[in-house]
Amino acid sequence: MDVRATEADGALAVRPGGLSQREAEARRRRGEGNAAVSRSARSYAQILRTNVFSFFNLILFGIGVALLALGQVNDAVVSVGLGLVNAAISAVQEIRAKRKLDRLQLLSRSAVTVVRDGRDVEVAPQEVVRGDVLHVRPGDQIVVDGPLLEGGRVEADESLLTGESDAQLKEPGDDLLSGSFSVGGEGRQLARDVGAASYASRLTADAKQASTDTTPLQRRINFVVRLVICLVVLMSGAILLQAALEGLSLVRVVQTTAVLSGLVPYGLFFLIAVAYTVGAAKSAGHGALVQQVNAVESMSNVDVVCTDKTGTLTTGRLSLAEVTPVGGVDDVGRLIGSMARSAAAPNLTSAALAAALPGEAWEVREEIPFSSSLRWSALRTDDGVVVLGAPDALAPQLSGAPLTATVGERTARGLRVLVAARAADPRAPLRDDAGRPRLPALEPLAVVALADELRPEVRETLARFTADGVAVKVISGDDPRTVAALARQAGLAGGEPATGAALATLPDAELDALVARTSVFGRVAPEQKERLVASLRRQGRYVAMIGDGVNDARALKAAQVGVAMRSGSAVTRDVADIVLTEDSLAALVPARQEGRRIISGLATSMQVFLARVATQGLVILAVTMLGLGFPYSPAQVGLTLLTVGVPTLFLTTWAKPLPPDPHLLATVGRFVVPAALVTAAAGVGVYAWLYTDVFTNLDSGNAPPFVLADFEVYTGLSSDDVGFAEASATIGAQTGLSTFVSFAAFLLILFLKPPNRFFASWTRPDGDRRPAVLVAVLVAVFTAGLLVPAFTDYFGLTEAVEPVVFAVLPALVLWFVLLSLAYRYRLLDRALGLDHLPERPAD
Repeated sequence: MDVRATEADGALAVRPGGLSQREAEARRRRGEGNAAVSRSARSYAQILRTNVFSFFNLILFGIGVALLALGQVNDAVVSVGLGLVNAAISAVQEIRAKRKLDRLQLLSRSAVTVVRDGRDVEVAPQEVVRGDVLHVRPGDQIVVDGPLLEGGRVEADESLLTGESDAQLKEPGDDLLSGSFSVGGEGRQLARDVGAASYASRLTADAKQASTDTTPLQRRINFVVRLVICLVVLMSGAILLQAALEGLSLVRVVQTTAVLSGLVPYGLFFLIAVAYTVGAAKSAGHGALVQQVNAVESMSNVDVVCTDKTGTLTTGRLSLAEVTPVGGVDDVGRLIGSMARSAAAPNLTSAALAAALPGEAWEVREEIPFSSSLRWSALRTDDGVVVLGAPDALAPQLSGAPLTATVGERTARGLRVLVAARAADPRAPLRDDAGRPRLPALEPLAVVALADELRPEVRETLARFTADGVAVKVISGDDPRTVAALARQAGLAGGEPATGAALATLPDAELDALVARTSVFGRVAPEQKERLVASLRRQGRYVAMIGDGVNDARALKAAQVGVAMRSGSAVTRDVADIVLTEDSLAALVPARQEGRRIISGLATSMQVFLARVATQGLVILAVTMLGLGFPYSPAQVGLTLLTVGVPTLFLTTWAKPLPPDPHLLATVGRFVVPAALVTAAAGVGVYAWLYTDVFTNLDSGNAPPFVLADFEVYTGLSSDDVGFAEASATIGAQTGLSTFVSFAAFLLILFLKPPNRFFASWTRPDGDRRPAVLVAVLVAVFTAGLLVPAFTDYFGLTEAVEPVVFAVLPALVLWFVLLSLAYRYRLLDRALGLDHLPERPAD
């Protein structure tokens, strides 16, 4: 049939020859091309903008601008640079995921056949234009919307659009929809709706809007950071006001501001970016491609998994469940297998039968191919006529006892049931006088039961979710009985299924109650899937939605974690947070474990960072109130890289997967508050003693000449200058304080990761000796550094003189004893009435 699409009065018409290449180019230039063929939904610019201007980075950039205004260029560069490094780490991960996804989609995109200049031509899907005529054959993907033209009959698989697993027969005039597949028949389609106007694009327009849910850990860290910033601002205001009243120099004010800005836990932002990126890389190795950097951590919080059926739990193929003979043929299995091998237009049913049953291809004299309108197929050979079809379609022509009980029992189990039969008269015609297919009188041979083929490892994965306390709900557009049977096959206790029709009229309160008690949903429309996810979220559940079709895209976007199959719709892959590159749900198990490891590691790191922040803040307040100068210089704040930054990097990497702590902030506070109070108290004692001792000796003239010479070098002042004693006392006390706090920070790791019972006052030992080795190495490195002038000069410290040693060592022993008692007897819990909270388990 020669056809050409033309436009008349704004409507498309058909005329012989197809569009010319010139007409097609002209239409493309007018914007009538199929330009909405999807690639990765987020552009490179969007990825960069999202990561550069994240909440954490805006804080860092704001501090950098403030420091730059105060003339602290080096500190400003560090702050802004760290923000850019954070952005780069996260952006590189997302860009890598985007490129891999684009490659996957490029490989899965096949050419389509259009009629151009009177002949069939293969073009890329995006080169189709409105008015084109497409030649549709079995196996072709439908890439535009439009009617089937005269002379065609096509069996369309619309499961990616509707969830309905049965193929739909399309007659001339019926619409073929983009996103469906041709599984049988042949015909030509008029391209009416292309690009953004197509059904698939309209269905997913809302889902393509970029948005990202913050995870519980991110929200908690956001809260802590905001709280720290507020406290730093208040402290800064009070201390700078005091400085103004005392008439301190601008340089001193700037240095004080730089120290206070250092209380913001910059390194925590960096650790989050690194942990997410490492987690994403490990998950990708197991087949879970992470598109949103926080998705792995988010997966560990999931307590409800909603999954589509067709193409998600199942492969989209059928498997033979059983063949029950009901006639007198000896080897009915071989007969059915031979019939399946002889079909001219194979479909899912014939492929399953041919794969499971023996047989050989026959020489066929006449064939009636299967269609959803007939619901049966027939083959004529030299030996007679064999028919395979739906029981109710064949029932009027079947002889013998009814098969109702046999068929009903298998249908109740959710199996797809067919009846194999042969014509009572081998010469009986298969068509009437008008050429229409007609069933002859039949003798039943066997009842054939087929089941949806589960994906490998589905049972094991769903069992693992259930064992972890994760509820699993199957939501499909397919028949509820079929969905319930598949759920049972996958090992789920589905109960009574609910239908989309029952959901449609329910108000939110009644819907929430139904969703809470139901695990299987059938005949559910795309917008109803989205509503089900919203209902679960209203109930406080953390939802992951797994799907493969266009009809799942909106639900994926509505869930906290959207998971798509690689083999599914490109649109669904675009909006998903995680793409399963091997189509295996099993990849989610290690991703979930990796998320738990991230939470455990970052929780430990947050304890270390906040203990340092709280300690420094308390020391600054106490020393300022005592009028003993200022306890830190900007250079000394840089020691946190060694005392906190390096340890937490290793601790985050070595963390073990643990279930999320519902009392995370309380747990962090229970560790941080005693650590900060005891460390700050001991640190202030060391500082005050050294400040008083050095100041008294220098002011009274009792200091030896070599000590005077050393302090002249450290302070840049002469011993005769005004303020020399105060400056010397300050730097001496700062050295003692920084030395004590650094050693205390190293030893604090042993409370979090005790190598044995001696250190197990906060938590139980977990058998991992690496943290203890790390502490030993850090103590050795720091001690050696105190003996190296280059090290002490860089960090603004004096060398390890006797007064410092004699002050620090006893203070460390006292600190360790007091902190051990505070943790072992939960003194803070008792004081605040928190002793009802569970003890911290071993990592």
